[in-house]
Amino acid sequence: MKQNTLGYKIKQYLMFAGPGTVLFLAVVIVPFLYGLYLTLTSWDGVSAQKPFVGFANFAAAFADSDYWAAMGRTVIYSVFAVILINVVAFALAYLVTLGIKGQNFFRAGFFVPNLIGGIVLGYVWKFVFNRAFVAIFGGTSLLSTTNGAMFCLIFASVWQYAGYMMLIYVAGFMSVSAEVKEAALIDGCTPSQAMWNVTIPLMRSSFVQCIFLSITRCFVVYDVNLSLTKGEPFGSSVMAAMHVYNQAFTYKNYGLGQAEALILFIVCAIVGVTQVMVGKKGEVEA
Repeated sequence: MKQNTLGYKIKQYLMFAGPGTVLFLAVVIVPFLYGLYLTLTSWDGVSAQKPFVGFANFAAAFADSDYWAAMGRTVIYSVFAVILINVVAFALAYLVTLGIKGQNFFRAGFFVPNLIGGIVLGYVWKFVFNRAFVAIFGGTSLLSTTNGAMFCLIFASVWQYAGYMMLIYVAGFMSVSAEVKEAALIDGCTPSQAMWNVTIPLMRSSFVQCIFLSITRCFVVYDVNLSLTKGEPFGSSVMAAMHVYNQAFTYKNYGLGQAEALILFIVCAIVGVTQVMVGKKGEVEA
Protein backbone atom coordinates (compact mmCIF):
# COMPACT_ATOMS: atom_id res chain seq x y z
CA MET A 1 0.00 0.00 0.00
CA LYS A 2 2.84 2.38 0.88
CA GLN A 3 4.57 1.56 -2.41
CA ASN A 4 1.39 2.31 -4.32
CA THR A 5 1.00 5.58 -2.46
CA LEU A 6 4.62 6.53 -3.14
CA GLY A 7 4.25 5.59 -6.79
CA TYR A 8 1.10 7.68 -7.06
CA LYS A 9 2.88 10.68 -5.54
CA ILE A 10 5.79 10.26 -7.95
CA LYS A 11 3.40 10.12 -10.91
CA GLN A 12 1.60 13.22 -9.68
CA TYR A 13 4.89 15.05 -9.23
CA LEU A 14 6.15 14.08 -12.68
CA MET A 15 2.87 15.09 -14.24
CA PHE A 16 2.60 18.54 -12.70
CA ALA A 17 6.08 19.55 -11.54
CA GLY A 18 8.23 17.32 -13.76
CA PRO A 19 8.46 19.71 -16.75
CA GLY A 20 9.29 22.63 -14.47
CA THR A 21 11.95 20.58 -12.68
CA VAL A 22 13.57 19.54 -15.97
CA LEU A 23 13.62 23.14 -17.19
CA PHE A 24 15.05 24.36 -13.89
CA LEU A 25 17.81 21.77 -14.02
CA ALA A 26 18.57 22.50 -17.68
CA VAL A 27 18.48 26.30 -17.45
CA VAL A 28 19.82 26.97 -13.93
CA ILE A 29 21.53 24.05 -12.19
CA VAL A 30 23.46 22.50 -15.10
CA PRO A 31 24.81 25.84 -16.44
CA PHE A 32 25.76 26.86 -12.89
CA LEU A 33 27.70 23.64 -12.32
CA TYR A 34 29.31 23.93 -15.75
CA GLY A 35 30.30 27.50 -14.89
CA LEU A 36 31.94 26.27 -11.69
CA TYR A 37 33.94 23.82 -13.77
CA LEU A 38 35.02 26.57 -16.18
CA THR A 39 36.45 28.61 -13.29
CA LEU A 40 39.09 25.89 -12.96
CA THR A 41 40.13 26.06 -16.61
CA SER A 42 41.75 28.53 -19.00
CA TRP A 43 39.25 27.91 -21.81
CA ASP A 44 39.07 30.58 -24.50
CA GLY A 45 35.56 29.67 -25.60
CA VAL A 46 36.69 28.33 -28.98
CA SER A 47 39.18 25.48 -28.62
CA ALA A 48 38.12 21.94 -27.79
CA GLN A 49 40.69 21.72 -24.99
CA LYS A 50 39.97 23.21 -21.58
CA PRO A 51 43.34 23.28 -19.75
CA PHE A 52 42.95 22.77 -16.03
CA VAL A 53 44.52 25.62 -14.02
CA GLY A 54 43.02 25.05 -10.58
CA PHE A 55 42.38 28.21 -8.59
CA ALA A 56 44.61 30.41 -10.74
CA ASN A 57 41.58 32.23 -12.15
CA PHE A 58 40.45 33.23 -8.67
CA ALA A 59 43.93 34.54 -7.90
CA ALA A 60 43.82 36.53 -11.15
CA ALA A 61 40.34 37.81 -10.31
CA PHE A 62 41.44 39.13 -6.92
CA ALA A 63 44.42 40.78 -8.63
CA ASP A 64 42.31 42.34 -11.41
CA SER A 65 42.19 46.04 -10.51
CA ASP A 66 39.72 46.80 -13.31
CA TYR A 67 37.28 44.26 -11.89
CA TRP A 68 37.39 45.74 -8.41
CA ALA A 69 37.08 49.24 -9.81
CA ALA A 70 33.94 48.07 -11.63
CA MET A 71 32.72 46.45 -8.41
CA GLY A 72 33.27 49.72 -6.56
CA ARG A 73 31.27 51.64 -9.16
CA THR A 74 28.54 49.02 -8.85
CA VAL A 75 28.38 49.51 -5.09
CA ILE A 76 28.16 53.31 -5.46
CA TYR A 77 25.52 53.02 -8.17
CA SER A 78 23.54 50.47 -6.14
CA VAL A 79 23.53 52.57 -2.95
CA PHE A 80 22.10 55.64 -4.69
CA ALA A 81 19.75 53.68 -6.95
CA VAL A 82 18.33 51.47 -4.19
CA ILE A 83 17.64 54.44 -1.91
CA LEU A 84 16.02 56.51 -4.66
CA ILE A 85 14.01 53.58 -6.07
CA ASN A 86 12.47 52.83 -2.70
CA VAL A 87 11.87 56.47 -1.75
CA VAL A 88 10.15 57.18 -5.06
CA ALA A 89 8.23 53.89 -5.00
CA PHE A 90 6.99 54.50 -1.44
CA ALA A 91 5.93 58.06 -2.29
CA LEU A 92 4.07 56.89 -5.40
CA ALA A 93 2.38 54.09 -3.45
CA TYR A 94 1.25 56.55 -0.82
CA LEU A 95 -0.19 58.89 -3.44
CA VAL A 96 -2.12 56.19 -5.30
CA THR A 97 -3.66 54.79 -2.11
CA LEU A 98 -5.16 58.09 -0.94
CA GLY A 99 -8.36 57.39 -2.82
CA ILE A 100 -7.80 60.05 -5.48
CA LYS A 101 -9.82 59.89 -8.68
CA GLY A 102 -8.21 57.71 -11.35
CA GLN A 103 -5.68 56.15 -8.99
CA ASN A 104 -5.85 52.80 -10.81
CA PHE A 105 -4.90 54.59 -14.02
CA PHE A 106 -1.92 56.17 -12.30
CA ARG A 107 -0.86 52.80 -10.85
CA ALA A 108 -0.83 51.30 -14.34
CA GLY A 109 0.99 54.32 -15.76
CA PHE A 110 3.75 54.25 -13.14
CA PHE A 111 4.20 50.49 -13.68
CA VAL A 112 4.56 50.70 -17.47
CA PRO A 113 8.31 51.59 -17.49
CA ASN A 114 9.04 48.24 -15.84
CA LEU A 115 7.55 46.50 -18.88
CA ILE A 116 10.10 48.09 -21.21
CA GLY A 117 13.16 45.95 -21.80
CA GLY A 118 16.42 47.32 -20.45
CA ILE A 119 18.02 47.54 -23.89
CA VAL A 120 15.12 49.55 -25.33
CA LEU A 121 14.91 51.70 -22.22
CA GLY A 122 18.60 52.50 -22.42
CA TYR A 123 18.36 53.63 -26.04
CA VAL A 124 15.28 55.73 -25.28
CA TRP A 125 17.03 57.59 -22.46
CA LYS A 126 20.21 57.85 -24.51
CA PHE A 127 18.24 59.76 -27.12
CA VAL A 128 16.67 61.94 -24.40
CA PHE A 129 19.99 62.79 -22.75
CA ASN A 130 21.97 63.21 -25.98
CA ARG A 131 19.42 64.95 -28.16
CA ALA A 132 16.32 66.20 -26.34
CA PHE A 133 17.98 67.68 -23.25
CA VAL A 134 20.85 69.14 -25.27
CA ALA A 135 18.41 70.75 -27.71
CA ILE A 136 16.33 72.21 -24.86
CA PHE A 137 18.98 73.23 -22.35
CA GLY A 138 22.06 73.46 -24.57
CA GLY A 139 25.57 72.48 -23.53
CA THR A 140 26.98 68.97 -23.72
CA SER A 141 25.27 65.70 -22.95
CA LEU A 142 25.40 64.34 -19.42
CA LEU A 143 26.58 61.06 -20.91
CA SER A 144 29.82 62.70 -22.00
CA THR A 145 31.04 63.23 -18.43
CA THR A 146 32.03 60.69 -15.79
CA ASN A 147 29.63 61.84 -13.08
CA GLY A 148 26.93 62.59 -15.64
CA ALA A 149 27.02 59.06 -17.04
CA MET A 150 26.62 57.61 -13.55
CA PHE A 151 23.73 59.99 -12.86
CA CYS A 152 22.03 58.90 -16.10
CA LEU A 153 22.36 55.23 -15.14
CA ILE A 154 20.86 55.87 -11.71
CA PHE A 155 18.06 58.00 -13.15
CA ALA A 156 17.11 55.40 -15.77
CA SER A 157 17.13 52.60 -13.19
CA VAL A 158 14.90 54.56 -10.81
CA TRP A 159 12.52 55.32 -13.66
CA GLN A 160 12.39 51.63 -14.62
CA TYR A 161 12.09 49.93 -11.23
CA ALA A 162 10.16 52.42 -9.07
CA GLY A 163 6.82 51.45 -10.59
CA TYR A 164 7.33 47.77 -9.89
CA MET A 165 8.36 48.40 -6.28
CA MET A 166 5.39 50.75 -5.99
CA LEU A 167 2.99 47.83 -6.42
CA ILE A 168 4.61 45.99 -3.50
CA TYR A 169 4.29 49.07 -1.32
CA VAL A 170 0.68 49.48 -2.45
CA ALA A 171 -0.01 45.94 -1.24
CA GLY A 172 1.69 46.88 2.05
CA PHE A 173 -0.48 49.97 2.49
CA MET A 174 -3.62 47.98 1.74
CA SER A 175 -2.63 45.30 4.27
CA VAL A 176 -2.76 47.85 7.09
CA SER A 177 -6.37 47.98 8.23
CA ALA A 178 -8.18 51.29 8.41
CA GLU A 179 -9.26 50.50 11.98
CA VAL A 180 -5.64 50.48 13.16
CA LYS A 181 -4.97 53.85 11.55
CA GLU A 182 -8.17 55.32 12.99
CA ALA A 183 -7.28 54.01 16.45
CA ALA A 184 -3.89 55.71 16.26
CA LEU A 185 -5.51 59.02 15.29
CA ILE A 186 -8.09 58.70 18.06
CA ASP A 187 -5.28 58.08 20.57
CA GLY A 188 -3.81 61.45 19.64
CA CYS A 189 -1.34 60.68 16.85
CA THR A 190 -0.96 63.15 14.04
CA PRO A 191 -1.18 61.69 10.51
CA SER A 192 2.62 61.80 10.20
CA GLN A 193 3.08 60.11 13.59
CA ALA A 194 0.55 57.43 12.64
CA MET A 195 2.44 56.85 9.40
CA TRP A 196 5.84 56.60 11.10
CA ASN A 197 4.84 54.64 14.22
CA VAL A 198 1.98 52.46 12.95
CA THR A 199 1.80 52.11 9.17
CA ILE A 200 5.50 51.81 8.35
CA PRO A 201 6.28 49.17 11.03
CA LEU A 202 3.33 47.08 9.80
CA MET A 203 4.71 47.34 6.25
CA ARG A 204 8.14 45.98 7.20
CA SER A 205 7.74 42.91 4.97
CA SER A 206 7.13 45.19 1.98
CA PHE A 207 10.35 47.06 2.73
CA VAL A 208 12.25 43.78 3.03
CA GLN A 209 11.00 42.58 -0.37
CA CYS A 210 11.55 45.87 -2.18
CA ILE A 211 15.04 46.47 -0.81
CA PHE A 212 16.08 42.88 -1.55
CA LEU A 213 14.75 43.03 -5.13
CA SER A 214 16.25 46.43 -5.86
CA ILE A 215 19.67 45.45 -4.44
CA THR A 216 19.87 42.25 -6.49
CA ARG A 217 18.72 43.96 -9.67
CA CYS A 218 21.14 46.85 -9.29
CA PHE A 219 24.13 44.64 -8.53
CA VAL A 220 23.70 42.65 -11.75
CA VAL A 221 22.64 45.51 -14.03
CA TYR A 222 23.90 45.00 -17.56
CA ASP A 223 21.31 45.76 -20.25
CA VAL A 224 20.78 49.43 -19.34
CA ASN A 225 24.52 49.80 -18.79
CA LEU A 226 25.18 48.45 -22.29
CA SER A 227 22.61 50.44 -24.24
CA LEU A 228 22.80 53.72 -22.31
CA THR A 229 26.55 54.25 -21.73
CA LYS A 230 28.43 51.19 -23.06
CA GLY A 231 30.76 51.79 -20.13
CA GLU A 232 31.83 55.20 -21.42
CA PRO A 233 33.28 57.75 -21.13
CA PHE A 234 36.72 56.17 -20.84
CA GLY A 235 35.36 53.07 -19.10
CA SER A 236 34.13 55.13 -16.15
CA SER A 237 30.65 53.58 -16.14
CA VAL A 238 31.58 49.92 -16.59
CA MET A 239 29.66 47.98 -13.94
CA ALA A 240 30.67 44.57 -12.57
CA ALA A 241 28.32 42.60 -14.81
CA MET A 242 29.60 44.37 -17.93
CA HIS A 243 33.21 43.74 -16.91
CA VAL A 244 32.44 40.05 -16.40
CA TYR A 245 30.75 39.86 -19.82
CA ASN A 246 33.67 41.60 -21.53
CA GLN A 247 36.18 39.35 -19.78
CA ALA A 248 34.43 36.19 -20.96
CA PHE A 249 32.97 37.04 -24.35
CA THR A 250 35.06 39.95 -25.62
CA TYR A 251 38.52 39.01 -24.34
CA LYS A 252 37.78 35.24 -24.53
CA ASN A 253 38.91 34.59 -20.95
CA TYR A 254 36.02 32.32 -20.03
CA GLY A 255 37.67 30.85 -16.96
CA LEU A 256 38.57 34.24 -15.49
CA GLY A 257 35.18 35.65 -16.46
CA GLN A 258 33.40 32.78 -14.73
CA ALA A 259 35.54 33.21 -11.62
CA GLU A 260 34.68 36.91 -11.46
CA ALA A 261 31.03 36.11 -12.09
CA LEU A 262 31.08 33.65 -9.18
CA ILE A 263 32.59 36.29 -6.89
CA LEU A 264 29.85 38.71 -7.96
CA PHE A 265 27.24 36.04 -7.26
CA ILE A 266 28.66 35.42 -3.77
CA VAL A 267 28.70 39.16 -3.01
CA CYS A 268 25.07 39.47 -4.13
CA ALA A 269 24.09 36.42 -2.07
CA ILE A 270 25.80 37.77 1.05
CA VAL A 271 24.19 41.19 0.68
CA GLY A 272 20.78 39.70 -0.02
CA VAL A 273 20.83 37.15 2.79
CA THR A 274 22.14 39.71 5.29
CA GLN A 275 19.46 42.20 4.33
CA VAL A 276 16.70 39.61 4.58
CA MET A 277 17.92 38.38 7.96
CA VAL A 278 18.07 41.91 9.35
CA GLY A 279 14.63 42.66 7.95
CA LYS A 280 13.07 39.49 9.31
CA LYS A 281 14.66 40.06 12.71
CA GLY A 282 13.19 43.54 12.85
CA GLU A 283 9.84 42.21 11.69
CA VAL A 284 9.72 39.69 14.56
CA GLU A 285 10.76 42.34 17.09
CA ALA A 286 8.06 44.66 15.79
